[in-house]
Amino acid sequence: MPTLPAARVGIAATAAVVSLGLVAGCSSSAKTTAGASTSASAGGDPRTANITITAAGGCSADKVSFPAGAITFKITNKDATAVSEVELQSGQRIVGEKENLPPGFSGTFSVSADAGKYTLYCPGAAQENTTLTVTGTAASSGSSSVDALLATGTKQYAAYVTTQIGYLVQTSEALQTALQGSDLTAAQQAYMKARPYYEKIEPVAESFTVGSDNLDSDIDARVDDVPASQWEGFHRIEKGLFQDKSLTGLSTYGAGLVTNVKKLQTLTNGLAYKPFELANGAQDLLDEVASSKITGEEERYSHIDLLDFQANDEGAEQAFAALQPALTKIDPTLTSTVSSAFTALDTLVDTYRTGSNASGFQLYSTLTDTDKQKLAAAVKAVQEPLSQVAAKVANA
Repeated sequence: MPTLPAARVGIAATAAVVSLGLVAGCSSSAKTTAGASTSASAGGDPRTANITITAAGGCSADKVSFPAGAITFKITNKDATAVSEVELQSGQRIVGEKENLPPGFSGTFSVSADAGKYTLYCPGAAQENTTLTVTGTAASSGSSSVDALLATGTKQYAAYVTTQIGYLVQTSEALQTALQGSDLTAAQQAYMKARPYYEKIEPVAESFTVGSDNLDSDIDARVDDVPASQWEGFHRIEKGLFQDKSLTGLSTYGAGLVTNVKKLQTLTNGLAYKPFELANGAQDLLDEVASSKITGEEERYSHIDLLDFQANDEGAEQAFAALQPALTKIDPTLTSTVSSAFTALDTLVDTYRTGSNASGFQLYSTLTDTDKQKLAAAVKAVQEPLSQVAAKVANA
């Protein structure tokens, strides 16, 4: 694997052109499938689904069965304040998604789906999960050898990272715009919207240094991580917005944040990854949860730690899901154990969702010691078996 001058040994690695048969997406982790919508439409384009989100009815699809191949999802959020995204999931892997859909907004995404069962997931909706069925001749997946499956998985993960960083740039720019204004509440909400995209792919940023800079530190350092004169990035902005409750001087930090996330985008464009890097990155994200989210020190001014917690969880789960087809051939028992532990963690984190806070989750300051102990135990239950995955795929 060629060494990039700017990369430390970590999750970022060889430059390559990434191509995928599926449009990879982002945001929340896979969930247990619930009953499907019964509002399937008999007419219209069989390859287009209209998804309507309402506060009362949840996430409703006008079709739940599709022929294999291209499918387009057209989404409208009527009035559901607790919902801002829709995902299509295949098992624990996010196949496609649309983010940033507050009430009154619409959007679309498209995928190419082989035959099988999928889950349409709308986190925070009254009905979160709808089962979709794709029928017909499945497209050839090529070689089913372990090496081929690992190669496909790393390409899928690369696409996932690219998508997340694209959203990170967009939301960081929106945050910078808000910091130039005078609406504190709008700026606080813009901060919350940008945070999860970085947390999902943090190990990638941790892999890079640029000259004397450390991108992770420049973007995500906490006050006690660096000298006060060098403190910048998300958490410097967080302090101004949530502790000082003032926009004064924050636009400079916003501009610096945009510069650094665009630098990250440039450095990661076209990267490929080794299977063991995905496994180690997943482990790093859960270590991050255990070391800073459980303690509440990550978002010490805004207390939106559960938003970061969920994003770390998703990022780890997507890295694992990319390896899962190959790992099932290598060690099906370990694969099942990790998968079940992730599902249990996802389910627990979901119990803390709420529409009463712009982050989508309860503030961490409201959690009891019992809550924190449950979360810590669920994270540990994933960490222990997940720690075995890197060696399994490295030796495959």
